[in-house]
Amino acid sequence: MIKRKFDEKNTLMNSRTYPTAFKSKGGYRALLGIGGNIGDVVRRFEHLLCYLKRSSFISVIETAPILKNPPFGYREQSDFYNSLLLIETGLNPKALLRYVLRVEKVFGRKRLFKDGPRTLDIDILFYESVKMDTKNLILPHPEWMNRNSVLIPLLHMKGRM
Repeated sequence: MIKRKFDEKNTLMNSRTYPTAFKSKGGYRALLGIGGNIGDVVRRFEHLLCYLKRSSFISVIETAPILKNPPFGYREQSDFYNSLLLIETGLNPKALLRYVLRVEKVFGRKRLFKDGPRTLDIDILFYESVKMDTKNLILPHPEWMNRNSVLIPLLHMKGRM
């Protein structure tokens, strides 16, 4: 693991597979934000990537470096680890949301309260150029441009949406 300070509050980390790029297989492109702060999150990200590489629903095209950063919202908790996954999928946005919520559960996600500690959080940040605003899904993600957990890793990605 290679760590380097991005600024006084944020640290970028490179692991075995964060960042890395994979061969495109075609499909709709989406950018997922991943995060967590319970347990060995970096190891969980590695397991998540292995899990997703075996998926018939999505193909991971690129990963960003991992960012260790302070929590927002509820601040009385451990720092978060965050990264981004550029994926391709045949799923529509709502089906992709159902899929990532199921993946969160596989990795032990429990929703205790808003912005609370978690093993794994997966957000759909962008899905192609789709704009939607439903009860369960807003695209693009309404807060992406206000979060260092998205902006800093995004600076280091080569892929395009």
